Amino acid sequence: MTQHSVPLRKDVPSSDRWDLSSLFASDGDWEKALAEIEALTEKVAAYKGRLSESDKTLLSALKAYEAADKKLEAVFNYASLQLTADETDSAAQNKEGRARMAYTKYLAATSFFNPEVQSIPDEKIRAWMEEDAFRDYRVFLSKLLRMKRYILSEKEERIMSLQSESASAAHKAFTVFTDADLRFGTVTVGGVEKPLTQSTWSVFMDNPDRSVRENAYKKFYGTFEAYEHTLASLYSGSVNQDVFSMRARGYATCLEKALYPDNVPVSVYRNLIDTVHKNLPALHEYYALRKKALGLTELRHWDVYVPLVKNVRTNTSYEEAVEICREALSPLGSEYTDRLCSGLLGGWVDRYENKGKRSGAFSSGVYTGNPFILLNYKDDVIRDVFTMAHEGGHSMHTWYSVHANPYMQYNYTIFEAEVASTFNEELVFRYLLKRAETDDMKAYLLASHAGDILATLYRQTMFAEYELKAHEFVEAGEPLSAELLRKTYRSLLEKYFGSEMRFETNSDMEGLRIPHFYSAFYVYKYATGISASLALAERVLNGGKTERDDYFRFLQSGGSRYPIESLKIAGVDMSESKPVEDACAVFHRIVKELSAMLKI
Repeated sequence: MTQHSVPLRKDVPSSDRWDLSSLFASDGDWEKALAEIEALTEKVAAYKGRLSESDKTLLSALKAYEAADKKLEAVFNYASLQLTADETDSAAQNKEGRARMAYTKYLAATSFFNPEVQSIPDEKIRAWMEEDAFRDYRVFLSKLLRMKRYILSEKEERIMSLQSESASAAHKAFTVFTDADLRFGTVTVGGVEKPLTQSTWSVFMDNPDRSVRENAYKKFYGTFEAYEHTLASLYSGSVNQDVFSMRARGYATCLEKALYPDNVPVSVYRNLIDTVHKNLPALHEYYALRKKALGLTELRHWDVYVPLVKNVRTNTSYEEAVEICREALSPLGSEYTDRLCSGLLGGWVDRYENKGKRSGAFSSGVYTGNPFILLNYKDDVIRDVFTMAHEGGHSMHTWYSVHANPYMQYNYTIFEAEVASTFNEELVFRYLLKRAETDDMKAYLLASHAGDILATLYRQTMFAEYELKAHEFVEAGEPLSAELLRKTYRSLLEKYFGSEMRFETNSDMEGLRIPHFYSAFYVYKYATGISASLALAERVLNGGKTERDDYFRFLQSGGSRYPIESLKIAGVDMSESKPVEDACAVFHRIVKELSAMLKI
């Protein structure tokens, strides 16, 4: 058999890698910057006990704080990006470890800063904030004062900062274990033995040969199941860390702690779950359609990703995908598309899979350099075109935020970020659907889009419900075990997939392999994000200059507003359940249209 292997990092052409020189021209320059952090940290620490002296003292301290934080952001991102490109690279591990240690020392040395600012009498500090000299720090200070009730004493904050590195141990161990150490074997496709990895998993699940899908599925989840107790222990460690932090700071629940900084009401999270529950019949209708379209007597978990339109194949080169993004996003104007496409082709992106590279995709925003995108792009996976547009949306959101805001208020929330990304996906879908030359291609795109909405709205809500239950168990004094976690996840699988699906005994291992669960209460933002983006895409495409300008005002908001308010400016109110209801209705319409086209 022919062995198709994933290349080593050293064998990847420079043209296919991201260019990190906008951060640092060389590793040597990075080393110099890392060495500077100690002095910058000491400069901030020198203001300890002095922040309330005068407006001038506080302003000088804020400038020192900003300089150190900005340098740290660049240093840490440079090291982190190198590590995600190859997590087996010992030099990259060393850089990331030293950057993390410098960050931990910085947090410990500056732990006085927030509580000391908050100890300044409100009347005094708010008067200072009105001065023009404080304009670049006004938003930062306002948000800091809002957090006052949950900031601890100086000594307590120092303790919290000192344990920040150990707090990430479970996540780090999970990442290295699943991306670098686990071996899933190979799967034979048409006489060719191909490696099964977390990145190639999606390719096997798309394969029209059901035996290939079954073989890949059983090997994949069988590997995870062999380490179920290790994986459960790692996730339990992460949840326990969340509960510790919640209780130490005085929040009522982990959910409240996660949502409070963004000023997002807990009702938004719970309304999302409740609204999706009400609309599960549309999801069950989709799975019934899928079973009939595939001609199956029973639907299995390895049947949920394979394309429903079997005679349509796509092959889109990376460069062709960039041009699709250019044309599809043209309603946003040439400034947007020219800058995005220039970045996609000019060093923003690490394009393809290599051994040790993190699976999936992400965009990393940095104030002092370009935004960067990690992809594992594959020409024969049409979803990867949408992923490019998705991550490009993040990166352009970063670009506009950086260029419209000072450093201390440029960083937008993830709640907002998932709008800019899925907005781009919606425009790409509409562009491709409009230009579909055959009914088969139209049906293929409808099926693909239904799958994307399902994955982003319904599936992420299921994930959100799972991690809420996991945290509520521990909050109530119930320790997490592999048995409890698997039982909980299986009940959700059965609820969301409905009666059409037959699961394997180890299908519930999926709940122990999702990386996002190590960033608690993150995934719900995908669901709220796509709900907002579907509404905004409709508004922008059917509107005029005002609607487009409103959208750009949102992109330029950065961290200058809380996310609910920022999205209201764009034209959607996420404090209400209507956007989620409307998104579920969009999905249901697509299912009905697809059913009609497939004559089911």
